[in-house]
Amino acid sequence: MPDCAGCGTGSAVAAAPAGARAGTVAIVGPPNSGKSTLFNRLTGLRQKVANFPGVTVEHRTGTVRSRAGAEIQVIDLPGVYSLEPRSEDEQITHDVLKSLRRELPPPDAVLLILDSTNLNRQLVLAAQVLALRLPTLVVLNMADELGQRGGAVDVGELSRRLDTPVVLASARSGEGMGAVLEFLESALTPPPRIELPVLASSGVACDIPKCREWAAQVGTHARYQAPLPPAWTRRLDAILLHPVAGPAIFALVVVAVFQTIFSLARPLMEGLQAIMLWSGAALGALLPDSPLRSLLIEGVWGGVGSVLVFLPQILLLFLFIGILEDSGYLARAAVIADRTMARFGLQGKSFIPLLSAHACAVPAILATRTIENKRDRIATILIAPFMTCSARLPVYTLVIAAFIPERPLLGHFLGAQAAAMLGLYALGFLAAVATARILKSSVLRSRGASFLLEMPAYRWPTLQSLGLRLLDRAKVFLRRAGTIILAVAIVLWALAHLPLDNGRIPRIEDSVAGAIGRTVEPLIAPLGFNWKIGIGLIASLAAREVIVGTLGTIYGIEGEGGSVGLQQAIRNDLTLGGAVALLVFFAFAMQCMSTVAVVRRETGGWRWPIAQFCYMGGLAYSAAWLANRVIG
Repeated sequence: MPDCAGCGTGSAVAAAPAGARAGTVAIVGPPNSGKSTLFNRLTGLRQKVANFPGVTVEHRTGTVRSRAGAEIQVIDLPGVYSLEPRSEDEQITHDVLKSLRRELPPPDAVLLILDSTNLNRQLVLAAQVLALRLPTLVVLNMADELGQRGGAVDVGELSRRLDTPVVLASARSGEGMGAVLEFLESALTPPPRIELPVLASSGVACDIPKCREWAAQVGTHARYQAPLPPAWTRRLDAILLHPVAGPAIFALVVVAVFQTIFSLARPLMEGLQAIMLWSGAALGALLPDSPLRSLLIEGVWGGVGSVLVFLPQILLLFLFIGILEDSGYLARAAVIADRTMARFGLQGKSFIPLLSAHACAVPAILATRTIENKRDRIATILIAPFMTCSARLPVYTLVIAAFIPERPLLGHFLGAQAAAMLGLYALGFLAAVATARILKSSVLRSRGASFLLEMPAYRWPTLQSLGLRLLDRAKVFLRRAGTIILAVAIVLWALAHLPLDNGRIPRIEDSVAGAIGRTVEPLIAPLGFNWKIGIGLIASLAAREVIVGTLGTIYGIEGEGGSVGLQQAIRNDLTLGGAVALLVFFAFAMQCMSTVAVVRRETGGWRWPIAQFCYMGGLAYSAAWLANRVIG
């Protein structure tokens, strides 16, 4: 079978003309069709790839350089099933293809990515895209799976029926990428398009019933033979989607992940901790006793270094999430969660943003654009920050390691520290669903919406996909450590050394930083917190994990810093009740101004973010006070 149907006919793919101009090509396709994988292969940029809808909620751009030297801009649009916009992501894709987005140039051509193993349903989108009459290459992705599972398609006949070139490809392996690159070059000077007689209409796209009828006819004439799901996929789904066994297995998976994270991360964290201590001591030995030495050792090494040691644990968490996502299992988890979330007024589509909130609430809030019902979307936005994000992980790990000795609870399967961490994740989730129940039974009441999710096939995650994911997360973590946390550490160091008393540096209690802590101490004393924790709480409004760096700087100035020393210093300053209160406070509080800003943008005003900040803050204070009273 030829690599590209229509190649050499002069209809779409031809040699790049000399002096080709720069152009813009949009990548369109349903969720799970492999758009982002193809985008990565074409541009070399790193883009998260997942096996369920809602990950790519905003466009991504990259460049491909043609053989003639022109730069082709490629836009990766949100995955959609239809161009009739019902949700935010469908609206974005619709607007870009119709040149309604002023911030983006109108596309000169389209790469339409379809899953070749699920062509019957996805040709409906092809009908709507082709009706726009833009030069289009239809990329039948996952061609390797199509053949392995006994499927087939007549590419030449499909190309003739669509009146546009079609290529069988595999973005994962690189099959068919040559034809895609040729199309990108030739699309900059496309030949006149022939109007599609089957799709003649005056609207943006054909109506859905007509599209479905047309898609069925095209699939029949192209002799498309849909592949059967592998037998092992059917067997796995019979177990993993079982109403009783499914939730039980999901719970076991979650417990196993957390225990593995703690057991594997400990030696890695201890190794990184030793490196930070050694490097700090070596640098300190090279520098004379001066303000610069104090800044570098007490401020930077004490602040930033105390946060960096948690990088292995964060990366391990994202490694396991990546494996579960890319394998297709988390799409099944969304179906399982739909049954539970319906009881709280939400639907399974809310599970996807809430899941991504374990990384960060900001992309989670953006991912709510896949939710068509506006009230459901606002409810999901308001509860997303309750989910335990990666920024809370350093705080949890530090306090848990300081106050909870590691001992087995269920043999090697579950230890005390992993159980405590799991309990905090569960606490955030329970607060989220309880809040959702309150919202959906009062101010955001609406009718229940149906939940439709196309199940991806189970696939082995690739090392490249997982590696790129971890590299991206490491870059994000290090960027925050090198910007926000570093800036806070330097400012805090300066405030801790002012005002000078006859040229002498004051004690930290008598400094500006100490005065700030003493000011808020009466407010937080009922929670079991002292003035040092108060400084950390104020600083953590920039980013939650900043409190670890702040405490590292404070205790470093006092001569008690340095990783293990930080745990001991916190143990000396907090009672068990205060430690539990601190964990509970961070489980509930809205300690992230970036999230507040995104909520304001996505809800169109300040009403919801102010209400959200006050509600979460009030809940955090009340729960922390109760925890300190009961335990302390």
